[in-house]
Amino acid sequence: MKNYRYYEFVLVAFVAVLLCSNLIGPAKMAQLDLPLVGAVTFGAGVLFFPISYLFGDILTEVYGYGRDRRAVWAGFGALAFASVMAYVVVNLPPAPFWTDRQPAIETVFGSTWRIVLASLIAFWVGSFANSFVLAKMKILTAGKHLWIRTIGSTMVGELFDSALFYTIAFYGVMTNEQLITVTLTQYVLKTLWEVLATPLTYVIVNTLKRLENEDYYDRSTSFTPFSLKV
Repeated sequence: MKNYRYYEFVLVAFVAVLLCSNLIGPAKMAQLDLPLVGAVTFGAGVLFFPISYLFGDILTEVYGYGRDRRAVWAGFGALAFASVMAYVVVNLPPAPFWTDRQPAIETVFGSTWRIVLASLIAFWVGSFANSFVLAKMKILTAGKHLWIRTIGSTMVGELFDSALFYTIAFYGVMTNEQLITVTLTQYVLKTLWEVLATPLTYVIVNTLKRLENEDYYDRSTSFTPFSLKV
């Protein structure tokens, strides 16, 4: 198996962004007044979670679906552990001098089982959909027009991610109208983020391809998500 100088760094960055966007981001709801649109309310994590898709695009484009698959499983494991750890920490009896701070801990790190399950499922499905579409499009486009692949794969991946997360987490809690509005808002914001990040994606991808002497095509790859083979 070929060794790469920078693959592990990209993988670690991917997992770090994923953890931070899922643990820190959801702790705050933000609102911006946008021209022509008006007030837009969103979870603060939406500003950073799409970076994980950027790293997913980079991993698939440079190193191939198999190595991105390993990164997705690493991220999934990290999210699962963080969820268990947050549950234990929140539910441990607070010390007497810490009691007044317990509500803040519960607000920031306390999530219902539905939200935790929704996050894990949405991330897993969305990430694999993103990587699969990009790998297939790379072959169809003969490696040309990177921007079509990154934006197109993100549109598919984020659609699965947003639809699954909000449906699993909030169906029956929100009205159907609210659920559709929030899902579409998050989807559009995340996709626009990918569009804006396209120049940066080009720089990183081209630099890594040159430094690693690699430009992987998944012509004989098994696309099952249930494997760690590369």
